[in-house]
Amino acid sequence: MAVYTTIDDAGSFFNTVLWTGDGTAIGSGGQTITGVGFQPDMVWLKARDDTHWHNVFDAPRGATYRIFPNANTAQTASDSESLNSFNSDGFVLGSDNNVNDSGDLYVGWNWKAGTTSGIAGSPTITPTSYSFNATSGFSIIAYTGTAANATLPHGLGVAPKMIIQKNLADTESWMVYHASVGATKYMVLNTTAAEDTNSTRWNDTAPDATVFSIGTDTSVNGSGEACIAYCFAPVQGYSKMGSYTGNGNADGPFIYTGFRPAFTICKIYSGNTNNWKMVDNKRSPFNLNTKTLNADSDGVESTEDNCDYTANGFKIRRNGNDVNGSGYTYIYAAFAESPLANSEGVPTNAR
Repeated sequence: MAVYTTIDDAGSFFNTVLWTGDGTAIGSGGQTITGVGFQPDMVWLKARDDTHWHNVFDAPRGATYRIFPNANTAQTASDSESLNSFNSDGFVLGSDNNVNDSGDLYVGWNWKAGTTSGIAGSPTITPTSYSFNATSGFSIIAYTGTAANATLPHGLGVAPKMIIQKNLADTESWMVYHASVGATKYMVLNTTAAEDTNSTRWNDTAPDATVFSIGTDTSVNGSGEACIAYCFAPVQGYSKMGSYTGNGNADGPFIYTGFRPAFTICKIYSGNTNNWKMVDNKRSPFNLNTKTLNADSDGVESTEDNCDYTANGFKIRRNGNDVNGSGYTYIYAAFAESPLANSEGVPTNAR
């Protein structure tokens, strides 16, 4: 019997929430954000209508520590007025303007990992802490760099297709491995740059089912410096990482995923430079999906024709070079709202 998906309820592992900041300090109770549907292990959030930075928080580092995807800045000191704690259905925010400025609109993208023991593999670097979920293909690996070619475990049981890494202790750019670009090249999350070739990021070695490789570059492996890696492996009916070629037409390419997306991030990687485009089903609950944030910028949310989310993928509806330049190639990662068919093969009638 065909396996359509192993995850019938995608919202148990990824979900987007929206809120309006109220500026309440932790001493006065903070603001509790609910509706995630699980206790998140990673929260990526951004103000939609103000030029506050992107913020990323995760469980292995501790809720009050944050890093900024649009900047090369090192991890900040513990700040109880940022994201103060994770809870069973979301998280608690303090009064910091990046996360809870009074009257500002925010979006938060949430991933669940959750397993903190029994990670497999025989790496040359042992993580300092980690959280992984092989079911949903997501892991968070915290480690200390050695400046020597090395391997790290990811816990997913299959090779991750996308890894986002940051040196927490230094002002180094965010490094992105994507299988469609290959292990001899890298992308930079906090800039609009195209792919670049360098063996010192991934040691020219693609991840396997148990470990991923890092080279000697400080951005991923600074000697004695704390680093973090977010690893994503595709799961049928729930997540997919791949590439597509633009046609330069408002009737753009259709990208098959096997599920209705809840969130997509796309980036041109060959032939030109442009932003990392982030779209979701909560800011744009109906087609067209027009609300876009750029991962590499602190800019406000833009309104532009971007894509349609369908029951089995997404279709580009824009002819700009940012998502659909003629002959240009793009990478993407997508996470599901619902699979095309559930684990028993029954169509979900995804809206």
